[in-house]
Amino acid sequence: MELNENARIDTSQVDDRRGSGGGGGGMGIPLPGGGGRGGIVGIIIAVLVALVGGGFGLNAATGGGGSEQGDNTSLDQKCSGDQALQELDCRNTLYVNSIQAYWRKALPESFGDQYTPSKTVFFSQAVNTGCGNADSGVGPFYCPADDLVYIDLSFYKLLADQLGAEGEFAQPYVLAHEYGHHVQDLLGTEAQMRRQQQRDPNNANALSVKLELQADCYAGAWAKNATGTADADGQKIFKSITEQDIQQAIDTAEKIGDDAIQKRSGRPVNPDEFTHGTSEQRKQWFTKGYSTGDPKSCDTFGNG
Repeated sequence: MELNENARIDTSQVDDRRGSGGGGGGMGIPLPGGGGRGGIVGIIIAVLVALVGGGFGLNAATGGGGSEQGDNTSLDQKCSGDQALQELDCRNTLYVNSIQAYWRKALPESFGDQYTPSKTVFFSQAVNTGCGNADSGVGPFYCPADDLVYIDLSFYKLLADQLGAEGEFAQPYVLAHEYGHHVQDLLGTEAQMRRQQQRDPNNANALSVKLELQADCYAGAWAKNATGTADADGQKIFKSITEQDIQQAIDTAEKIGDDAIQKRSGRPVNPDEFTHGTSEQRKQWFTKGYSTGDPKSCDTFGNG
């Protein structure tokens, strides 16, 4: 993967709340399955919740209106410098730019709907959201109550150190998955799935899996088209994306499959507890999105 050093990094698509205090403390966002957050079990639970989006595991009753505003001054300065692409937060901002540039074109072309941009919130340790107070233990997520993506960038270190997903392309895959949930929100897919869960609670987990796999597929569709995305001035954002990069995304998808997470935490594999899909399913749907490059191919709800 090679980013274009001439591409303009649009920091207006990010709300940098790091160092703002983040509304720490409070009840936090409840984790499925309960349990503590310390040690390897806590790490595994955190990753189990990671890449969630769509509100799963979020409890709006915990309070928090997501009304905080960050201070992008430091980010703006850093990302306008000559060494911007050496900075983790600047690269991730550019990934966000690419993902949203893709959906601005793809959503109306594929589904006839206009794309409404969503900011990504960078936070440290804890943050106040429209879905409640969250800490870093929940991993990256999308909150449908305020239409924002949230991430503590230290998550990538956890992903690399604890699960072995070390490739750089794991990062835009994570973000593209979360923006897949934003697209589901815009299309009404997420709300429809929640209503189905209420009508059929016995299949709530299976429906959650379908939502997550669709977000994986949408991430694959973006990856296929990422080299065609450009900044506001028409500069291409990516110079190249290699098959090795795509394999890094697939490797990440496999490592965060429900069965892989359960095995790593020392628990027996229990399909009844799956919420995101198996390693094979996550690989399959990301690959389908990538191979077709067409988000219309991502009909997980119509495929059993």
